[in-house]
Amino acid sequence: MEKIYDIAIIGAGPAGLNASLYASRYGLKNVIVGGVPGGLTSQIHQIGNWLGSPDIAGFDFVKQTTNHVKKYDTEMINCLVDEIRKEGDNQFIVFLSNGLKLKAKTVLIATGSKHRKLGVSGEKEFLGKGVSYCATCDGFFYRDKVVGIIGGSDSAVSAAVFLGDIASKIYLIYRGEQLRAENFWIKAAEKNPKIEIIFNTNITEFRGEEKLTEVILDNSHQGVNNLKIDGVFVEIGFIPNTELIKDLEIELDEEGLIKIENDGRTSLTGVWAAGDITTGSNKFKQIITAASEGAVATNSILAYLRK
Repeated sequence: MEKIYDIAIIGAGPAGLNASLYASRYGLKNVIVGGVPGGLTSQIHQIGNWLGSPDIAGFDFVKQTTNHVKKYDTEMINCLVDEIRKEGDNQFIVFLSNGLKLKAKTVLIATGSKHRKLGVSGEKEFLGKGVSYCATCDGFFYRDKVVGIIGGSDSAVSAAVFLGDIASKIYLIYRGEQLRAENFWIKAAEKNPKIEIIFNTNITEFRGEEKLTEVILDNSHQGVNNLKIDGVFVEIGFIPNTELIKDLEIELDEEGLIKIENDGRTSLTGVWAAGDITTGSNKFKQIITAASEGAVATNSILAYLRK
């Protein structure tokens, strides 16, 4: 008999993992499909606001949560999804990038988001040659070197604090007049003499030959419009990963987020969404809100399948 899952969970971040945990405990046959276990959470160097686990590294958090889910013998497929197709009223086909396909009664979209890019000259050319989107992944390449971080939110300021133990000098470059990060991170950054904050400034160009050597600023800093620099980490926010659902005609908001009801339902019957990709939780993008949305959505799916 062909295997049909109760839920196909697309995405292996906190939303997808917690959804699977609840589904398994409900006795629902579920499968998680995701390219990277933990999603962007694995790139966070320190998580300090997960209740009960202060100061846990993102990598360790992902390991713990993934092992928790695997305790229930959940099927996890490390693979990308090419397409989701609705077949009739009560079934979906999930086409995987490895050529296989899955069938499920319901689908939970938890694909999260991806790093937003600056879109300026040289950014693409110097990717991996001085331009990065993950301080935790690439920070060790810049020991005792000069780096820049673009952004003013939690991800940017926490990256500056992280690199404060590695680099010789960190420029935190932000277009606004004041940082938008948690007070905890702002205070930590201000205490480190290696970190210099440059406000009201954008990077307009990356320059170098074989690798990045300087950036051009739209406002002068100490009398010049360029900074000699070895590497730059772009931390200016995220874009929802909704390319996968474009053919399903699921309703999105003006920011490209999936519109959901309080229980995680989307505009397409049989499809739920959870985590950073949704309009839920007042658009408060946190690990805990993603995990809770996964739990709420699974509870709603349970009620739907019991009808």
